[in-house]
Amino acid sequence: MNSILIVGLGSIGQRHLANLRALGVEKLSVVSRSSGAQLHEPHLLEGVAVYRELERALETGPEAVVVANPTAMHVSTALEAARRGCRLFIEKPLAHTFDQVSDLEELIRKRHLTVRMGFHLRFHPGLRTVQKLLRQNRIGRTVCARVQVGQYLPDWHPWEDYRVGVSARHATGGGVILDLIHELDYVNWLFGPVRRVSAMAGHVSSPEIETEDVAEILLECERVPVVEVHLDYIQRQPARTCHIFGEAGTIAWDYYANRVEVLTPEGKETYPQAGFERNQLYVDEMRHWLRHPQGAAEDVAGLPEGIRSLEIALAAKQAARTGTTQFLPRSPGVVH
Repeated sequence: MNSILIVGLGSIGQRHLANLRALGVEKLSVVSRSSGAQLHEPHLLEGVAVYRELERALETGPEAVVVANPTAMHVSTALEAARRGCRLFIEKPLAHTFDQVSDLEELIRKRHLTVRMGFHLRFHPGLRTVQKLLRQNRIGRTVCARVQVGQYLPDWHPWEDYRVGVSARHATGGGVILDLIHELDYVNWLFGPVRRVSAMAGHVSSPEIETEDVAEILLECERVPVVEVHLDYIQRQPARTCHIFGEAGTIAWDYYANRVEVLTPEGKETYPQAGFERNQLYVDEMRHWLRHPQGAAEDVAGLPEGIRSLEIALAAKQAARTGTTQFLPRSPGVVH
């Protein structure tokens, strides 16, 4: 791709800008209403055209657009870019409601465009190892799984007031269920399709936000019948793990320990990911997008996966609000 426009210059927009520059993309532009003083590395904007308005930036004819603005603006931004015939990379989550999602889906289909979703954990060597072990049937028939992720919200972006950030407000698409949607995506990828959703969630801790800070989600999946997903904004020591229990053993992935373990009655096998650095996930997903611009390859998320993860997340929110169990359609992309 010869020219890429990045919409949004928050922390994730800046990360994509830095990585695309490092990958050799020469014609880069951004849309940002923030001042350059908020950049972690101001030199990133050297030689980059900066626009205040999306329409003006799209008039320059970028080949592709990275949608990295607040969640509540993702679909409207993607629609404007798609109308101009741009390929799309949309940061997770796809949206915070189903509003206009079917419009985007229809436009993408009619224009024969491609969409890549920013689910970078699909590039994690640990989860790729887990996927391989499951395909090899290393722990026999899988019965259940426990997935968790948690980190203290005020520590996420120490340079800004968490109380006015995207995560703190419903209107911008905040809350742990949408913010930490990576877990719902990889559960559907590895264990799915997800069929049934139950949940408890709410704002139960001290940080001054209006969104849910803890969620316990119970999923019925096609390949793993019972999956528990824990999400929170409150753990002072960050944690991200996955344990999969089979009739012949257990697979355990620990993001921060950089390892996967297989535990069976015969003993333990360890698969370390030595030297792993978090930014490599973002580099790998951008490199893959640049090399395969025509569409998502196997195990890489496109628009259907973005829609499915949103369906799971919003079903969890509805289940928590109403105390009911939510049943999902068999395939994503339905009109809600």
